[in-house]
Amino acid sequence: MNNQAYVYKRTLIVVVIAQLFGGAGLAAGLTVGALLAQSMVQGEALAGLPVALITLGSALAAFLIGRMSQRLGRRVGLSLGFLAGFVGAIGILVAAVLHSIWLLWMMLFLYGAGTASNLQARYAGTDLATEKQRATAVSIALVSTTFGAVLGPNLVDVMGDFAASVGIPPLAGPFILAALAYGLAGLTLFIFLRPDPFLLAQSLLDSKEQKNAAYEAKPMQKGVVVGAMVMILTQIIMVAIMTMTPVHMEHHGHSLREIGLVISIHVGAMYLPSLFTGILVDRLGRTVMVVSSAITLLGAGLLAAFTLQTRYLD
Repeated sequence: MNNQAYVYKRTLIVVVIAQLFGGAGLAAGLTVGALLAQSMVQGEALAGLPVALITLGSALAAFLIGRMSQRLGRRVGLSLGFLAGFVGAIGILVAAVLHSIWLLWMMLFLYGAGTASNLQARYAGTDLATEKQRATAVSIALVSTTFGAVLGPNLVDVMGDFAASVGIPPLAGPFILAALAYGLAGLTLFIFLRPDPFLLAQSLLDSKEQKNAAYEAKPMQKGVVVGAMVMILTQIIMVAIMTMTPVHMEHHGHSLREIGLVISIHVGAMYLPSLFTGILVDRLGRTVMVVSSAITLLGAGLLAAFTLQTRYLD
């Protein structure tokens, strides 16, 4: 048990480091993906497609990474996902240089694999956690994502200038950072995530008593469906708002630096409170926190809508 506790802590440290890198890669596509597509097609009709492709690519990759992790362990599955995200980011740079919109669509889909790995990596920290540590372990990983995700959007202006200096369209600049971030995240997990936490957790279920405990702790099917529906609904709202925010801000004359700042504040507000919400989930339960989050999201949406309406009426 002492050995399990040690490996749990070590695994959590490795996951935190990987999340720092992965968060920076995650934020790049959300910040300038729509603007890059808009500049390449010279219109707004397809501005929402980049985030949609990233999300679809992430969904498919999540399934494949999950299956691979089930068979070969977290280390292999997550590392390959980040590698795919790295290749996708490089491909987006090539598409921008060649001004190939079809290559851009394909590479954005592949880039989504990095997002999937970044989202799934946080659960590697829960494989060896006790029942009362699981939500807290996830929240620690989410908080570490915050630093990379907040830093990334604030570097879009700098990366844009760097990209222009080497002959790459400025709006593609953040994907240079994304490629580097996803590459480092994948290497961190592949090199240091040993022993593999998932495979070790599976080996600890050899005794009949532990198998029975694991079976009893397994969530009911109804809970899985409810959890999935909550995630789907919140994701729809979040993606819709984050897709159009950069386009809307650009219309009103805001710079890439200002757009990056707004996105980083948004991402920070997504992840930073998770340290507290994880503890609250462990103490108050999932249902209470789901209802509380729904009320918070509704209130935020209404506040934003009425604030914008008042501003334009003035």
